[in-house]
Amino acid sequence: MKKLTILAMAMLCTTTFYSQSTFDAYDQHDDVNAIVVTKKMFELMGKVQIDGSDSVSQNYLNLTKKLTDLKVFTTQNAAREKEMKISAYNYIKSASLVELKKVNETGKTVTIYSNAGATASQVKELFMFIESSSNEDSVLMDLKGNFSLSEISLLIDKMQIPGGKYLKQVANGR
Repeated sequence: MKKLTILAMAMLCTTTFYSQSTFDAYDQHDDVNAIVVTKKMFELMGKVQIDGSDSVSQNYLNLTKKLTDLKVFTTQNAAREKEMKISAYNYIKSASLVELKKVNETGKTVTIYSNAGATASQVKELFMFIESSSNEDSVLMDLKGNFSLSEISLLIDKMQIPGGKYLKQVANGR
């Protein structure tokens, strides 16, 4: 019985570790640019005092209170891009994400997925993968929280997220 308990605890710890570090390994590579914003940082951003008459900043501040995690990784390295693609599609399957939009443009394929929130207009997770040609960045982005797609344009503008124009299209229902 003791061995079974220890085995169960080890499996839980491994699963928790794996789920937290699915994309974290890319942060350690010199050929990958990374933007990682944690829940704690979003909480700190949500406490910033702003001018109440600036509605855009107020809406952005309200959005940051709804977000828990943002990870954006970009690379032009072909081998790293292949690793990111495999990781992305394995994650998409394991997280049961639903495809929202797919765009094929010259030299790039953009796919955006989501995980629905409590209501039809809410999203718990927004995931994007851009597979690009050798001269452009391939992008892996994962955003978590409890937000509506219409609010995402603010974040895209303020943080200048790579591939933001495709996220804006989804947010605007195109």
